[in-house]
Amino acid sequence: MRILIVHNEYIHKGGEDTVLANETDLLASRGHEVIPATISNRSISGVAGQLKAALYTPSSPFGAAWMRQQLVAARPDIVHVHNFFPLLSPSIYRACNERSVPVVQTLHNYRTICANAMLTRDSAPCELCVTGSPYQGVRYRCYRNSAVATLPLARMIAVNRAAGTWQRRVDRFIALTEFARSRFLAAGFPAEKVVAKPNFVADPGPAPAADADAPVLFVGRLAAEKGIETLLAAWSRLDLPLVVAGDGPLMPLVQAAASDRIVALGWKTSAEVAAEMGRARFLVMPSSWYEGFPMTLVEAFALGRPVLVSRLGSMAEVVEDGVNGLHVTPGDAADWAAKVRWAYDHPEDMAAMGRNARRIYEERYTADRNYDMLMAVYADAMQAAATRRN
Repeated sequence: MRILIVHNEYIHKGGEDTVLANETDLLASRGHEVIPATISNRSISGVAGQLKAALYTPSSPFGAAWMRQQLVAARPDIVHVHNFFPLLSPSIYRACNERSVPVVQTLHNYRTICANAMLTRDSAPCELCVTGSPYQGVRYRCYRNSAVATLPLARMIAVNRAAGTWQRRVDRFIALTEFARSRFLAAGFPAEKVVAKPNFVADPGPAPAADADAPVLFVGRLAAEKGIETLLAAWSRLDLPLVVAGDGPLMPLVQAAASDRIVALGWKTSAEVAAEMGRARFLVMPSSWYEGFPMTLVEAFALGRPVLVSRLGSMAEVVEDGVNGLHVTPGDAADWAAKVRWAYDHPEDMAAMGRNARRIYEERYTADRNYDMLMAVYADAMQAAATRRN
């Protein structure tokens, strides 16, 4: 199968790029011809570039023309889009429809229904635009805290919602969890077109058991929505070792809290993060927003490490309370302190949860399992496109 992978790259690489690379390697390893078609946001510079991106966000003549060129050059059997924002826009779907090429779109975030892509406002969940007007995002300056910056995104959602783009132009959507799928269905996406398929990681092999004095580990961007302030407030009540791996706007706060109990590592490579996970007793994810599908969770499960997560959205779906981790009240430092204390004081229970985490990884999140799911999505998309042609 010839598969055209489409991605509008961000300036700073993140989880989407990792997923794209993993899936590309997976497909190529199974004998498929994978043709990458990428464009970078590095081309956006200065006022003129930013204005161009704003104008292209709702509907991009450039994106449609670019997509037609890719289709002519690649002659794909199917197109798999990972990100179209901001330079390509949903206009690329129409170019595929014109040539009757099946289209799959992975919904890595909530960009198609929320201007800031996270369904969050003031570091808490917000669903005003899921069923309401997306222009509410302009009122609350949801993207980069700017009404002007938010407007093109709100217009993109409104224009394509009114045009039925999500209903008519895409053959299959991939949501990363059943929770995420439910939010897109609430926003009007057709149920038969949205499939829940998680991300995956390569099997790292057996991990050593954690030492008795092993630290607790936080991995992630140091930003308000990640709950780092709640975590530090919880640690003011604890005398346990905590390692924080990551960087971001709240790095000064973490550095100020650093002590003989709290170690701020800063940004680390994937290999370095995996090594820290292998040394940790368990992980904590105190996010105050829904999250998409954090790769950190699957990486931890693959290494047999349980995770404490906020009882919220996709996190509470992927981590089963008392099975492969624990649920904690979002934003509640006292509850976080209590649950962490319990987890640290019950190593046998947590070791059992770690074994469950590894078992669940083997059942749901391996490359082989993901390949089968992805092929099923492609087959459904191709059938849908054939039906549309007829």
